[in-house]
Amino acid sequence: MIPGSANPLLLKSAAAGGLQISRSLRFNSSDSAYLSKASANITTFTLSAWLKRCGSGRDDIFVTNSSTGFYLYFNTDGSIRVNDNTANQFISNGLYRDPSAWYHIVVNNNGSTFNLYVNGVLDKTVSANLPLYSGSAYIGTNPFSSYANYYLTNIHFIDGQALTPSSFTETDATTGQLIPKTYTGTYGTNGYNLLFADNSSNTASTLGKDYSGLGNNWTPNNLSVTAGAGNDSLVDSPTNYGTDTYVGGEVRGNYATLNPLAAYSTGPMSNGCLEYGGTSTGGYQTALSTIFASSGKYYAEFTLISGTVTDCLIGVGSPSFPWYNSTGSSYVGYTVDSYGYVALNGNKYNNGSGTSYGNSYTINDVIGIALDIDNGKVWFSKNGTWQNSGNPASGTNAAFSSLSGPLGFLCSAYSTGKWSANFGQRAFAYTAPSGFKALCTQNLPAPLVTKSNTVMDVVTYTGTGAALTPTSSLGFNPDWIWIKSRSAATDHALYDVVRGAQARLESNTTDAEVTTDGGVTAFNSAGFTLGTLAQVNTSAATYVAWCWDAGTSTVSNTQGSITSQVRANATAGFSVVTATKTSGTHSVGHGLGVTPGLIIVKNRAATSDWIVAHSALNMSTQLVYLNKTDSVFTSTPLWGGAPTSSVFYVAGTMLASNDFVAYCFAPVVGYSNGFSYTGNGSADGSFVYLGFRPRLIMLKRSDSTSNWTLLDTSREGYNVDNDPLYPNTADAEGTADLVDITSNGFKLRTTDASVNASAGTYIGFAWAEMPFNYSRAR
Repeated sequence: MIPGSANPLLLKSAAAGGLQISRSLRFNSSDSAYLSKASANITTFTLSAWLKRCGSGRDDIFVTNSSTGFYLYFNTDGSIRVNDNTANQFISNGLYRDPSAWYHIVVNNNGSTFNLYVNGVLDKTVSANLPLYSGSAYIGTNPFSSYANYYLTNIHFIDGQALTPSSFTETDATTGQLIPKTYTGTYGTNGYNLLFADNSSNTASTLGKDYSGLGNNWTPNNLSVTAGAGNDSLVDSPTNYGTDTYVGGEVRGNYATLNPLAAYSTGPMSNGCLEYGGTSTGGYQTALSTIFASSGKYYAEFTLISGTVTDCLIGVGSPSFPWYNSTGSSYVGYTVDSYGYVALNGNKYNNGSGTSYGNSYTINDVIGIALDIDNGKVWFSKNGTWQNSGNPASGTNAAFSSLSGPLGFLCSAYSTGKWSANFGQRAFAYTAPSGFKALCTQNLPAPLVTKSNTVMDVVTYTGTGAALTPTSSLGFNPDWIWIKSRSAATDHALYDVVRGAQARLESNTTDAEVTTDGGVTAFNSAGFTLGTLAQVNTSAATYVAWCWDAGTSTVSNTQGSITSQVRANATAGFSVVTATKTSGTHSVGHGLGVTPGLIIVKNRAATSDWIVAHSALNMSTQLVYLNKTDSVFTSTPLWGGAPTSSVFYVAGTMLASNDFVAYCFAPVVGYSNGFSYTGNGSADGSFVYLGFRPRLIMLKRSDSTSNWTLLDTSREGYNVDNDPLYPNTADAEGTADLVDITSNGFKLRTTDASVNASAGTYIGFAWAEMPFNYSRAR
């Protein structure tokens, strides 16, 4: 095989282009695992790797150790750094702390410039020479003072060339996501390609084999290929492919692990975030899986491997499970939406109450969980025997019924109890029931919206003071455009195609609609045009425009005595509705076909508040004001009834007898989601699972006064630098660092009470940058 070619038995072309990566190698710090080989003097080079993080410690990626060393590593704060013994230091702009998906990382050095790319995007470049020197090279250690926790695969080292990510990756035409491709270049003298695909043994010619054709193999140290929980050769992969036959260890994709961002108490994670607990806390330690699903059938196995057995539980639950709980009682089955099976007596638990169910279990017993989200059922097995005569394949004698998604797997360790999990990234101890699959991205249902930027996107621009088209390259025709100056304290400006160009409303004021303002003068194909209104187009001022697609046509919808004009994109869960309200309570068609989770309404013709209904509130009797800091307002009756799959209600004097506009959003799996959460008042804040990598997040504290908050990934683009804007104020863009965006949600990184007060309750809505099925780590 010539250098630069891929082994056809291990990596083959995917249907949509790119490569299919068969295996990854897991590094576990407590095993002192690493790879080693001799290193040469190299000034110009490129290193490309796919990596999935497993924690927040220092994780060394590549190190050469000599009189002048080279250290490429994740620091404890999540930055990527390069040090050498001459005190040169390179620190990334972004913080990379997402443990739920794969990163692609490229570094190159050409003798005068050093560059870092993450997921195909240039993070930072510096004018510096950071060469490699002869001695010993290591992957996974620093060396021997610390060891890494991550998964690695498809490493390319190119000696003598400074290459960019385009040599190793491409954009998938279907999903818009970065995927690996065949490298067709040469490797130089000291280059190599590590695939970790041959796990027949843990030697330099198998597990450490170089597939470049140069024979520059690496020696594995303290890495295991023995079957069982200690096996470090897994099918967790940045590419999705394969057919599930229910035995585990076969389908390729990004696999669920236990999520260190969503774990209650201080129980440590190890072995690639597949082991949790083992540290006495005097109470419960609970962890959630990184993947939750809204449909499908899934199987996982958990084993108590050490420590206290008493009150350890395993089970399933919703992503809103309160991993932070001030009473210290957050165990699986504690809440109404979590369902557990307890070791001590075999009882099943839900909503804090136990019921006789099955056999007790102890150390080394394998507990299987079969979760049927489609039919709302879950079963538990002990060492292959389904408890209480349950039969997941036939759907009979479930431990719990009437469950609703999204749901994932949870485990609670009591005192020193320690769990080991297998979601199918290695072979199962017992074959899963027919139809129940491993929990990975290959097995998740295809999202309705594959490319989120074809229905919603964020545009940033600089004003000119003259007629301006900020973009003509959106993936859709924008129907609702919400504009805010980033650099100046000016009012928000909201326009939609149903009310017509230049018809402006302001989210931070009670003002009636202005019908001719010189703002958005045209809704174009794939963009929009601005006039000279200073509010949206002052010379040298910076702006952001959030844009949505509401479909291709506006139709009349008559419900009772009200005829509304509705422009709806049911696939994307968004509609713009205008109507004239008369006295009394009325139903209004929204055109979505499913119940909205967020409704924003404004009286167009009169000075009035913006009113908001949200699915986490009582949508008949509660609302929040978009233009105010107020907490939830409750009154009976208020809306006149809860919304349905066809209508929402307006009642009383809420809108008077005037024209109004409503923006209606329904949750769409993989694209949009309404949510609520409880804050913990810590910089290690609450984690909110969304099921996608968000593009835009809208937040409001509901139990107390606070500003609304808007965060997006366009204006800064790096964690934790996601600067806030506030729908209820004219303020310019803030500088507070509030959240980390992740591949499946977001993590609060602040004590700011507007988004993370201890025991504070919050509501929000989010729209995707990428469905989790295809998402890269953020």
